[in-house]
Amino acid sequence: MPSLLYTPVGTRRLLLALLAPALLGAGPAQAQLGLIKLVGGFLFEKPAPVPEPGPSAPPLPGSTPEAQFQELLKQGDLQALNLACQEAVRFDFVTRLRLLQERLLLIAPAPQPLPVVLVNANALLSCRAPDGALSVLNRFSPLQGPERQQWLVQRWRAAQAGLHHRLAAETLELLAAGELASLETIALPLQVRDDGTLATRSALDVYVDHLEVLGRREAAAAALLAGQMPGKPAAERLQRAVALLDQLPLDQRDALLERALDQAAAGQAWGLALALLEDQRRLIEQAGGTADRARGRLLVLSQRVDDAYSEWRLRRQDSGQGDRTAQLQQQLRSPRAPGGHATSQP
Repeated sequence: MPSLLYTPVGTRRLLLALLAPALLGAGPAQAQLGLIKLVGGFLFEKPAPVPEPGPSAPPLPGSTPEAQFQELLKQGDLQALNLACQEAVRFDFVTRLRLLQERLLLIAPAPQPLPVVLVNANALLSCRAPDGALSVLNRFSPLQGPERQQWLVQRWRAAQAGLHHRLAAETLELLAAGELASLETIALPLQVRDDGTLATRSALDVYVDHLEVLGRREAAAAALLAGQMPGKPAAERLQRAVALLDQLPLDQRDALLERALDQAAAGQAWGLALALLEDQRRLIEQAGGTADRARGRLLVLSQRVDDAYSEWRLRRQDSGQGDRTAQLQQQLRSPRAPGGHATSQP
């Protein structure tokens, strides 16, 4: 029955049912005239007027005026639109962001040279549209070489911003081209600091982050162990690999920690060495073993670097070290007292 209403017969029956009460008692001529008027009004009634769109943003001090923004939206180039996106984010202008995103998806249709594609994608990232940036990047297929590396880094930025961890990991794998160690020499841009400098991070460590999110712990540890940079970076990666390989036998994890300690010592990263020895002690004790050697080394090293806190944590468990424990505790409570760990150095 409902489908009958959308046929000519159904529409006619509906109109007659609606108009019958109004036409009862009227003569044939009057009824016909009334029917024409009512049906005409029903079928040819003017649509309601569409309201005029309001301003794209409130007139806040320091923001672009509405008329100027509308002109920029129509005539502005990619650089100007990028700056407008940054302003819209700063003032949290949701409507302007949407309008800018729509414009940026249309302003430079394919085909375009890579520099234009990269600038367009960057503007969309500024406009909080990482999926739009990926869409623009997918219009270009770079050849092997520097262009491909630039394109992959921008693709990673878009995947990272959109929390597409699988795509981000796959992109970094393409960037590595089968040599994971090469990622540790690539500095990925993270954000621009307040002072205008760029904060970066090794692509190898970022790749491990994505693998961890995806639950690929063994692959993440393997990537960390592929690093070749010595000193503190190697020690930090070995420490992280041990934490990921929690199913590995104790002796193998302990051997990795020993390697990490050697690297920390080579880089004179004594604070990191203390953390590694603490990891080693905890690892052995959790496995039911006796960690006297690790405790002894931690005690010696804490004395060497004058780390009163670490030494206090160890000695407070020994009833025969009450005097030294009290002295350390006093230093911790009064860090700027003579001998305290926060005393200014000459």
